[in-house]
Amino acid sequence: MSYQSLYRRYRSQKFSEVKGQEHITDALRSAVTEGRHGHAYLFSGPRGTGKTSTARVLAKALNCENLQDGEPCCECESCTSITDGTSFDLHELDAASNNKVDDVRELIAKVHLGSPGRTKVYILDEVHMLSTGAENALLKTLEEPPEHVVFVLATTEPHKVVATIRSRTQHFRFNLLSAEALAQHVQWVANDANLEIDDEITSYVVAQGAGSARDTLSALDLVMAGGMPDAVDAASEIVKAIGLQSAQDAIAAVQNGLVAGKEPRTLGEETLTILRNSFLAAMGASTAHMSSHEQALSAEMSTTLGPAKLTNAMETIGEALVEMRQAADARVPLEVALLRLTHNGGQNVSSLVARIEALEQQLASDQLTASTTQAPAVVPKESPTPTVAAPKKTTSQSKPPTSEPAAKHVKAGPAQAARAKVDQAAAMTKPAAASPSSKPTAVPPPSAPPSPRQGKAAQTPSKPAPEPAAQQEPVDAVASQEPNPTDKPDTQDGSTASNTSSEAATISIQAVTAALGPCLDSLSQKIRVRFRGGTLAAVNSNVAVFSVPNQIHQDRCEAVKAELEEALSTSLGQKVVIELTVAKADATPAQSTNRTNSPDDLASERDEIASVDDLEDATDESSNSIERITKAFPGATVVKK
Repeated sequence: MSYQSLYRRYRSQKFSEVKGQEHITDALRSAVTEGRHGHAYLFSGPRGTGKTSTARVLAKALNCENLQDGEPCCECESCTSITDGTSFDLHELDAASNNKVDDVRELIAKVHLGSPGRTKVYILDEVHMLSTGAENALLKTLEEPPEHVVFVLATTEPHKVVATIRSRTQHFRFNLLSAEALAQHVQWVANDANLEIDDEITSYVVAQGAGSARDTLSALDLVMAGGMPDAVDAASEIVKAIGLQSAQDAIAAVQNGLVAGKEPRTLGEETLTILRNSFLAAMGASTAHMSSHEQALSAEMSTTLGPAKLTNAMETIGEALVEMRQAADARVPLEVALLRLTHNGGQNVSSLVARIEALEQQLASDQLTASTTQAPAVVPKESPTPTVAAPKKTTSQSKPPTSEPAAKHVKAGPAQAARAKVDQAAAMTKPAAASPSSKPTAVPPPSAPPSPRQGKAAQTPSKPAPEPAAQQEPVDAVASQEPNPTDKPDTQDGSTASNTSSEAATISIQAVTAALGPCLDSLSQKIRVRFRGGTLAAVNSNVAVFSVPNQIHQDRCEAVKAELEEALSTSLGQKVVIELTVAKADATPAQSTNRTNSPDDLASERDEIASVDDLEDATDESSNSIERITKAFPGATVVKK
C-alpha cells in the first residue's frame, strides 16, 4: 500500500475526534440522537478546521446501524462504505469546478432517487464559487428537499454566499485551533504513527499550521520527510529590526531570507503575520492560536513598538505586498517599505501625534495669553456711544474717551470701522442740527435725543461730567472756561465772544480729541468718512491741524470742513479753526487736477455713499404695458375690439 498523508490517515471519523469544534459537534450529536436534524447546513471557517470531515461524520451518524449516543459505530456496512468512499448515501460535489447551471440541474435530477441508507447526504464544497444561475437553480430544492435528503454546504468565505441560501440553512462557524490543542494533537499523531519528534519540531509544525489541523499535519509530514529546515526566521528578524529602528538589520534579514529560498512576497506575508500577532497582544486580544514562541515574540514586539507603530508597520507592509504585483523586482517594494519604517522620525505615527498635541497645547496657551493681554485695549474701542441724552441723565457725551484710543481711532480711519459706526448710529433717531447763532435752550425730551453739538451747547459748562484719571486735567481746563450764557457762541465770520477770545490758547489736543468723535457722529456720513481718513496732528491755540494722506483727500476735506469747525466750536464753547496738511512729502498740487483712481480714492468714494437706512422708498407707479404706451404717446386713444 502506498504511503498515505498524515492528514488523510488521521481524518476524524467520529464527532469526538474533531478537534477544537466542540460547540458544533455537541449540537450535531444531540440533533441526531433526538431525530431533529436539519435538512440543510452551512459549515464555514478557515481551511483545515474540519468542515468536510464533520460533514462526513454527520453522514455516518444519519445512516449508522448501531448509533451510540449520537456517535457512529464506524463498524457497520454503512459506516465503512462512507469511510472507504464507496457509499451511495454520500455524494460530494466540488462547487468550484461544478459551478454551472447544468451541473446543479443534474444534481437536482438525482435528488429524488432513493439510496440504500436512511438518509442521502450531499456535500457541496466551496459553495461560494457557484454562479448566479446555479445558486438560483438550487434555491427551491434546498428549501424543500425530499425527506430523505440532507444538504451540507461548506465554504471558507461565507460572506460570498447569497443571503437567500444562507437563510435556508443552519449556519455553523468553525474556529482556528489553539496552539495547545494542536500541540497535543501532533504528539498523539506522532505516538500513534511511531514518529520520533521533539519539542522543537512540535513548536515548528504548530507555528506553520497557524491554527489549521491539516496544515499542521502537512508540516509534520514535510519535517519527517526532509528534516528540520535551516533555522532562518527572517520575518522575526525583520520585525525586531523595525523595533530597533535599524535599517541595516532589516535589509540584512531580507537578504538572509532570500538566500534561504523564501520569496519576497512570502517574507512580507510572514512579517505581516507577526506584526498582526503583536498588535493583537498589544490590544489584549486572545493569542491562544499562537505557539509559546510566537506568544513570547508578540509580547516583546507589542511592548517595543506599541499599537501606533504596529498599525503603521502593518499598513506599510500591506501596501508593499500590493505593489509587488506590478513591480519589476518584488524585492524592491519590501526593502523600500522597511527603510521607511526603520528611518528615525520617518512615518512614526506616535511621534507625529505627540508633536501635534504639543503644538495644539502651545497654540491654545498663546491664544489665551493674547486675549488676556488685548482685552483692556478692546473694551473702550468697541463701546462708543454715538448720541447724547440730557447732561444730568447720562454721561456718555460729556465723558470723552481716553486720549490714546481716540487718537488711534482718528488716525486709522478705516472704511470698515466707519461703516460699522454709521450703521450703529443709524439705528437711533437722527438728531436735528442746531443753529450756530441760537442760544442754549432747555434739554429736549428723551424721545428725541439731542445731537452731540446740541447737548454740549445746552449743558452748563460749570458742571462737567466725571472724567477718567488720564483725561481729568485737560477737561478741567476746558470746563474752567465759563462763557457768559447770554452771549452767542460764535459768529459766521469767525469772530468769537470777548470773554472767550482771550482764553483761546487754553485749548489742548486732548480736549479737541475728546470732542472730535461725538461731533463727527452728529454730522453726515460724507464728513465722517473724509475726516476719519486723516489724523489730528496738533492743536496750536485754537487751530486744529489735521494731517491727510494726499492732496485729493485735502481738497475733499476743505469742501466740508466748515461744518466740522462749527460743531467743534459749539462743543468746546469757543472758535475752532481747522487747518489741513498733506502728510506725504512728495504730494504736489498737480494731484488735485490730475486725479487718479487709486485704491484708496476708490475706497473713500465708495464709503461716502449714504447708508441704506437713509434711503426712502420710491412711489409705487406700477402699471401694465397699455398704460405705459399711453403715457409715452400723449393724446393717444386706446381702441378696444
